[in-house]
Amino acid sequence: MPDWLEPMAATLTQERFGAGEEWLFERKFDGIRLLAYKRGDDVRLYSRNRLPQHLPGVAGAIARLPVHDAILDGEVAWDGLSGYHVFDILWLDGEPLTTRPLEERRARLQALPLEAPLQRVDLLDDADPWDRARREGWEGVIAKRRGSPYEHRRSKHWLKMKCERSQEFVVGGFTEPQGARVGLGALLIGYHDGTDLVFAGKIGTGFDTALLLDLRRRLDAIEVEASPFTRAVGLPRLRTHWVTPRIVVQVSFLEWTDNDKLRHPRLIGVRADKAPRDVVREEP
Repeated sequence: MPDWLEPMAATLTQERFGAGEEWLFERKFDGIRLLAYKRGDDVRLYSRNRLPQHLPGVAGAIARLPVHDAILDGEVAWDGLSGYHVFDILWLDGEPLTTRPLEERRARLQALPLEAPLQRVDLLDDADPWDRARREGWEGVIAKRRGSPYEHRRSKHWLKMKCERSQEFVVGGFTEPQGARVGLGALLIGYHDGTDLVFAGKIGTGFDTALLLDLRRRLDAIEVEASPFTRAVGLPRLRTHWVTPRIVVQVSFLEWTDNDKLRHPRLIGVRADKAPRDVVREEP
């Protein structure tokens, strides 16, 4: 069994289409991509960038599966839904499965007796899965092409349709809190474009008190004198602190404005699985 297989990534699309002969649909979960490698009782969990993840409950459930070796692919959601949502299997008992059709891989996964906190991602049988995603407040849906292999790259065999846009950003600074707020006022966030760190806006919602205080502690430890943003329009200057761009956050937003800023951004969480230099602006 290989030590590492590059995970397949979905291509963002603005198309909205429903059930048909070409596509299968799954719910899109918003969290940390997790690949699980099982060799006997040894289980290792990695993010999509091959960063080790410590999830004892998940690892224990995988270790108890009645197979000797396997590679699973899925998502650990941070939207309040517990568990590891498994949607693909890449290897099973000495047999590579990535060249097999999607439907066969799903059948092999279906045969595994997953127990909590492992959860199998079911297919959606709705005529319009996109409409259901909007009605039920999901992050979006994934359309997967029937008969397709598992490709170790971003592929158009998997398309992601988001109800609201979401991507990673790097924190380059923050503002002081005002009034009764504690910790910080807003995060100043951006993305990399070549050698530039581009300012994308500020985000002040989506925090609780514990996160505000924890982020302030972490940001104080990496504070610097000068702004790390090399392309910045509308950057605040009052009550502002600059930091080394090491912390990556996941942010949801409605759209990009005409001035290339985020409209109505909201913090989803802090990411430990994404390298800051890999954060770029995602485009459909």
